[in-house]
Amino acid sequence: MRNNIGQFLSKRAHLNPTMEALVDVATGRRLNYREIDLRANKLANAMHNLGVRKGDRVAILMMNGVEYFESFTGLAKIGAVVVPLNWRLLADELSYILKDSGATTLIYGSDFSETVCDLNGRGGGGTDIVNWVEFCDEEHERDLFSTGYNDLTNRASDVAPEITAGDDDDVFIMYTSGTTGLPKGALHTHNTMTWALITISTTAEFRYKDRFAIALPMYHVGALLPAVVTVYIGGTCIMLRQFDPKLMWEVTEREKLTTNLAVPAMLNFMLQVPEFQKYDISHLRWIMSGASPVPASLIETYRDIGIEVHQVYGIT
Repeated sequence: MRNNIGQFLSKRAHLNPTMEALVDVATGRRLNYREIDLRANKLANAMHNLGVRKGDRVAILMMNGVEYFESFTGLAKIGAVVVPLNWRLLADELSYILKDSGATTLIYGSDFSETVCDLNGRGGGGTDIVNWVEFCDEEHERDLFSTGYNDLTNRASDVAPEITAGDDDDVFIMYTSGTTGLPKGALHTHNTMTWALITISTTAEFRYKDRFAIALPMYHVGALLPAVVTVYIGGTCIMLRQFDPKLMWEVTEREKLTTNLAVPAMLNFMLQVPEFQKYDISHLRWIMSGASPVPASLIETYRDIGIEVHQVYGIT
C-alpha cells in the first residue's frame, strides 16, 4: 500500500472511530475520528465534483478550525497539492504565491473576503484561480463570485474516494517567509511527510491518547505537522483559532492537555498572564518549542512550575 497522508486519517478512523479527534475551541465543536474522516471524504468528493484532480494546486486561506483540517486531509486523499496561505500577507504578496504555485482553486474563510475580492478583481493577471470556494460564518453573506463551502460539501458523498496518490506524489507546498527575497515554495511529498511523522513521533515524547494544542497558524509547518502527528499516534488535536496567552492556560486546564507547541515569544506571553499559577496543569507533561533559540532562563522558569520545555528544530 502506498503512503497517503489523508489515508492515515482513514486508518485511525478504522482503529479508533469513537476516539475524540478534534476540538475546535472557537466554535466548541468536538468530532471523533469517524466523524472527521467522513467530513474529509465529503470535502474530497466535493472538490473532485468541482473538477479538482490529482496534482492540481489548491490554496487554503483560512483560520485554524475544523474546515482547515478536513480540507487538508480530504485534498490529500484525492492527490491534490495543498498550498497553505499566510493570512497576514497583503493581496500583492498572496497574488505572487498563487501565481508561483499554479493554484487554480482557492478555499477561503469569509474573514478574508476583502482581500479575496481584491484578488478576484485582478483577473488572470493576478491569479490563475478558477474555483473560488468560500466558507462563510453566520454573519457574512457569500461573495457573489464564490461557491459556498457548505453547499459543496453538503451535497457530496461521504464514501471514501479512490486513493490514487501517494509516496513520491506531491502533497503540499509550504512557502517560506521570504525575508531575504521573494517567498520560495518548499515542496513536500506524501513520503517526505510520512518520514517527518515517523521521525517526530519516535524522537519526541508523544504518546497514544495525547491531547495536543495547536495555537500556531496551520499555514506554518510547525502547526500542520503536529496536527497530523496526532492522527498518526492516535491522539486528540485541540485547535485554537489563534494564540491567546490566557486562553492557552484555560484550555490547558479544561481540556487536560498533555502537550502543546509554543514558540519562545508565546512562552513569555503566557508567563505574563496574571495568576497563571491558579490553573491546573497537572496533566501537562511537556511543551514543544522552536522557531528560535529558547533561552535557558525561560526553560528553567517553566521547569520550576513543573513543565518541561523541549526545543526542536525543523525546516519548512
